[in-house]
Amino acid sequence: MDIATITGLIAAVGLILLGMKGNVAAFIDIPSVQIVLGGTAGAVLTAFPLSRVLATGGVIKNILFVKQNTPVQIIKQLVEFAEQARREGILALEARAAEIDDEFLKKGIQLAVDGTEPDLIKDILSTEITFIESRHANGAVIFDFAATLAPAFGMIGTLIGLILMLGNMQDVSSIGPNMAVALLTTMYGSMIANVFCLPVNNKLKVYSANEILIKELMLEGIMSLQSGDNPRIVEQKLTAFIEPSLRAQAMKQK
Repeated sequence: MDIATITGLIAAVGLILLGMKGNVAAFIDIPSVQIVLGGTAGAVLTAFPLSRVLATGGVIKNILFVKQNTPVQIIKQLVEFAEQARREGILALEARAAEIDDEFLKKGIQLAVDGTEPDLIKDILSTEITFIESRHANGAVIFDFAATLAPAFGMIGTLIGLILMLGNMQDVSSIGPNMAVALLTTMYGSMIANVFCLPVNNKLKVYSANEILIKELMLEGIMSLQSGDNPRIVEQKLTAFIEPSLRAQAMKQK
C-alpha cells in the first residue's frame, strides 16, 4: 500500500473540510456536482474508448496497492545470478528463472539461458520496454485530460449560475441558489483537478519512470549475464543507473 498517496489525499481533503469550519452542508450543491462530475465524465467518455476509461479503476488500484521493486533489490538479485553463473555456468540459471516473479526479467534470463543472440535479446526486451512506457502513458493521459476538463466545466457551471441569477433578479429567493451554483461549480472543478487528477497523473509518471529505470537495469544485467561478465563488473554496471546514496546501499546489501 502506498502510504504517501493515501496520506496526501486524506490531508488535502481533510484540510479543505477543516477550512469550511464545520459548515460542510453550505458547500454541497447537487446541480453543481452534476455539472462538474457529469460533464467531466461525459467528456472523458467522448474522448476515450470505453475500455480505456474502465481501466482507470485498475490504474488507481495500482497506485494504492501495487508494491514496486526497488533498483537496489534488482541489483542484488542480478549480482547473485552473475555469481551463480560464474560458478556453475549460465545454464544453472534456468531453475532460478522459474522462481522469478517479474515476467520481464524471467523472459530475459530464459532467452540468455537458451543461447539467444545478444542483439536479438536486446531487440526483444527493448521493444517490450517501449510498449510498457506507451501503456503507462495511456493510463496517465486520462487523468491529465480530466484535470483540464474539470475546471472548464466548473467555469461552465459558473456561467450557468450567473445567467440564471441575472435572468431572474426580480425573484430574490432565487439569487442565493443560483449564486451557489455559480461559485460552487468553480470550487468543485478546481478540487477535482488539484486534489485528485493532477496528483494521480504525476504519481503515475513517477511510477512509470521508476519502472522503466528498473527494466533498463534488468536489460543491462541480462546482457552482462549473457556475455559472462564478472559479478563485480555486473555490479558496477548496474549501480551506475542509480544515485550515489543508493549505490552504497546496494553494495552493503550484497
